[in-house]
Amino acid sequence: MHRRIIVPSALAASLTLAIPASAADFVPGAPGIGDSYYPASGNGGYDVSHYDLRLKYEPATDLLEGTATILATTKQNLSRFNLDLGLKVSEVRVNGRVAKFAASGAHELEVTPAVPLERNKEISVVVRYAGKPSEFKVDGWSAWARTPDGGVAAQEPDSAVWWFPSNDHPLDKATFDVSVSVPAGHQAISNGVLQSQSTALGRTRFNWRSDKPQATYLATLAVGKFDITTDRTANGLPVLNAYSKDLGAHAGAARASIERTTEVAEWLETVFGPYPFNSLGGYVPNVTSGFALETQTRPFYSPRQFANGANVSVVVHELAHQWYGDSVSVRDWKDIWINEGFARYSQWLWSEKEGEGTAQELADYVYALRGADDPFWTVKPGDPGPENQFHGAVYDRGALALQALRNEIGDEDFFAILKGWPKQFAYGNARVADFVRYAERVSGEPLAELFDTWLYEPSKPAAPAAAAAGLSAPAAPRTTAKAGAGAKAAKPVQPKSWKKIAATNTVHDHERGHDHESGHEGHGGH
Repeated sequence: MHRRIIVPSALAASLTLAIPASAADFVPGAPGIGDSYYPASGNGGYDVSHYDLRLKYEPATDLLEGTATILATTKQNLSRFNLDLGLKVSEVRVNGRVAKFAASGAHELEVTPAVPLERNKEISVVVRYAGKPSEFKVDGWSAWARTPDGGVAAQEPDSAVWWFPSNDHPLDKATFDVSVSVPAGHQAISNGVLQSQSTALGRTRFNWRSDKPQATYLATLAVGKFDITTDRTANGLPVLNAYSKDLGAHAGAARASIERTTEVAEWLETVFGPYPFNSLGGYVPNVTSGFALETQTRPFYSPRQFANGANVSVVVHELAHQWYGDSVSVRDWKDIWINEGFARYSQWLWSEKEGEGTAQELADYVYALRGADDPFWTVKPGDPGPENQFHGAVYDRGALALQALRNEIGDEDFFAILKGWPKQFAYGNARVADFVRYAERVSGEPLAELFDTWLYEPSKPAAPAAAAAGLSAPAAPRTTAKAGAGAKAAKPVQPKSWKKIAATNTVHDHERGHDHESGHEGHGGH
């Protein structure tokens, strides 16, 4: 070990530097990170780099016990700071010393360290906690689903507060180690790579690692009895899929879809560039919900996604999010289009590849399907509002915007943008405005007006704008002297892939009061 020798004068200087600033210089961190839709989400004053979660779960009683070690860096002089957690806390330590804590608000844990924390210092926070996640609600809403043999944490925009303390907003990403003890015969599924598992005294511990930055809502936990398949991609990435043993009639269709994960990911690499994470997979627990979610490396699928047979389109959607939404995440929840518009457009590109309707034909169909008086067109994908964050317009009108862009700048620049964007903002966060500027830079064309028309105007783009974007005319009602007052335009031709794509629009579970209706159906594939 190299030992540093401190001479008396240097010692005096170091002691001077060690004296903390006056108490007046230390203030509490903000109880929210500043999101425009969800002011209470996340917290201010620090940035998390790693979560180490050591958990014990009892499927029979839904009791979850946890010790979370959080590594972070302070961003200001902190007298106290908040974490987001809904379960009951028994002890908090900051830098090894016992800290005071108190619960406040819907899910805030206020932590007051024994010694105020100076800015730009690395800190460790250990939280011991326990509770039954299914008994915790926020405004009557839960992200935790009980299953016949366990429980599942998977929801958007929040799910972390049901099972671990965190800075719960996509702006603060971190790496994760998740270690879970469950009764022998059960499995615990989480993100990333299964590092190890061991059984002793009637319990099995599973150790998972997600080694790239991950938003807290993209962390997932599922405990139950699963059939598990494993493989490796051509590039050597581990693939792990898990299916509840009691999926019933949906089991075959679920497997027939999710076992194509590697194939879909390899195709998406040709569209979006190299896969950004350390593993692949998906899981289907026995839940009653109807949605799917892009939980990082291992998307969550409800069995109902496969009620009408296999549907690879929903797998395409959730895997596309690994680039658009997971690697590049929103800076603010109003930027949801940079997640959902691209995931929906990837389904259109898959349809094009499979010969079941080109992206252009799907765009023409979406544009012609609804008249100008349909409320669908009043939702602005670029800033839909919290009540419409997962509205069908964010998906379908959001994908229309991309087809309009493709037609405006040509395939060469368009596909260069689709690959370049996830590389430019890898493992970070971005806004819609960032994408507009990036597209302008790559294409060399002014695009603000195009994006304003397709993302921000609360009305159906008129026929001239549609024609300029390469879209066919609308199927709005019209009258002619010959046909009479009741005649309407001919119904547009439905692309072959449309039903499979629309099948990912099944109605959600209740989600913080959001309206997921698209005018015809709600959106099940986040």
